[in-house]
Amino acid sequence: MPKPDVLIYTRTAGFRHDSIPAGAAALVELAGAMGFAAGTTEDPADITAERLGRCAAVVFLSTTGTVLTPPGRAAFEAYVRGGGGFLAIHAAANAEPDWPFYGDLLGTRFDGHPEMQPGVVCVDAHDHPGTAPLPGRWEWTDEWYNFTSNPRGTGVRVLARADESTYRGGTLGSDHPLVWCREAAGGRVFFTALGHAESAYRDATFRAHLTGALRWVAAGESPPPHPSPKL
Repeated sequence: MPKPDVLIYTRTAGFRHDSIPAGAAALVELAGAMGFAAGTTEDPADITAERLGRCAAVVFLSTTGTVLTPPGRAAFEAYVRGGGGFLAIHAAANAEPDWPFYGDLLGTRFDGHPEMQPGVVCVDAHDHPGTAPLPGRWEWTDEWYNFTSNPRGTGVRVLARADESTYRGGTLGSDHPLVWCREAAGGRVFFTALGHAESAYRDATFRAHLTGALRWVAAGESPPPHPSPKL
């Protein structure tokens, strides 16, 4: 039987980030270093039960708008409910805007951002592979995403927050989640709002962040002891 692999999905039906090619190349490299075969696609016809059944992880890399067909939605939901791993990066928070399951999976929706600028990420948990490599206060430049609501109330485990006092344009106040994870609907979900710029995918710290996130969703390393409600 072939070993599980990683599928990186980059379809956009809205704004398209220039960083997608660099991000996809980085993720293929990082997955390969973990021993996974990795492939990229923008074709919604590739999101099938048969294809996802071979995946240790599915990555949505800055996907925007409605990127799945109805059969693709059914296949993706079955994959997650069957224990699949899902890594959502940056504008993936703005994908599938009219699909409740996807919104519930992430716990919130994208709600705009200020201009690209430096700020500080406050890392609250270093016991998770996705944030273990990060400093407690991480100086970073990005689009600092705002969200329609704080996802904390949906049962996600918040791993890192934005310090809104260090940049302009934040809307969530002193508790502004940026990175979180959950075990819900049978699968594992990790979201990072970071990753706007092409240069991020060459940055060693950000690559370590993605490596830990991918390792957790794909291999189930170090599960956080945090229950989540059923979706």
